[in-house]
Amino acid sequence: MSPRIPDGVIDVHAHWLPRALFVLPPGAPYGPLNDRDGQLHLGDLPLSIATDAMSDAVAITEDMDRAGVAVRVLSAPPFAFPLTGAGAEYAVAFNTALADVVGKSEGRFLGLGIVALGEPQDITSQLTALRGTAGIVGVAIPPVVDGDSLHRGALRHIVSEAARLDLAVLVHPMQIGRPEWSDYYLANLIGNPVETATAVANLVLSGLKDDLPALRICFLHGGGCAPGLLGRWDHGWRARADVRAAGSRLPSDVVAELYFDTVTHDAPQLELLRKVAGKDKVVCGSDYPFDMAESDPVRFAVKYGPDEDALTRAARTFLGVN
Repeated sequence: MSPRIPDGVIDVHAHWLPRALFVLPPGAPYGPLNDRDGQLHLGDLPLSIATDAMSDAVAITEDMDRAGVAVRVLSAPPFAFPLTGAGAEYAVAFNTALADVVGKSEGRFLGLGIVALGEPQDITSQLTALRGTAGIVGVAIPPVVDGDSLHRGALRHIVSEAARLDLAVLVHPMQIGRPEWSDYYLANLIGNPVETATAVANLVLSGLKDDLPALRICFLHGGGCAPGLLGRWDHGWRARADVRAAGSRLPSDVVAELYFDTVTHDAPQLELLRKVAGKDKVVCGSDYPFDMAESDPVRFAVKYGPDEDALTRAARTFLGVN
């Protein structure tokens, strides 16, 4: 049964992590989170985030009221994704805490859980548990893990099972580093959009969406580089047999069936996204509380993207709360 939530714009892209889980899952590449004089650090890296903004429900609700957000969908920050089976206990602890904060929110919060990327049967068990948890409407996953994306391996199993279980899927990049991106925050400024575009391309070119017509999947940061590359993908699909070997449809036709959030930081980029995304497939996002967040997400989305009714309708359909 779909949870009852208030009317109004839904922010599908916001992060939350309780202080008890600042240790992060086993194998996390960045070191634990820690609070230094009210500011959040990832290892020794300052995140420019007040600790309460990440972990305190009252602070989150106050930000929602300021920004005109009716409902905020909480998911783990990507550095808390458990990338191995050893993170199963962490995933359970997060999902339990998430269900608790959502349940106490009087409909202001919904949740997207996490799963540890272990054996297929373990992933299925974790997703089944999410499906049976009140207020949890889906799962948040990375776009790339150990060289695999959505078209194979653990990530394909997750999206396949999510479609079967009627769970929404949110794809959030993990800011994978490369030596040439070590300066100027390029692992975020370039890396995040590239990770997302990689996942979009693998989904549309592999034929996965045709295999999983019920899949409700959203790509964040406006789809990263994908909207600007779509013409190139269509050309490659027409020109090369290897590009169209697995999929029977033009990439732009498949992209029109996917969801994207409005965190584009730029009016022309959001306008381009509106042109390539399908009707009612653009949802409001904020990326709260990160430094790359859109601080006034509803105003920005409505000014340069769909109106409030369209944003709300898209989010409700994506989340399965119509």
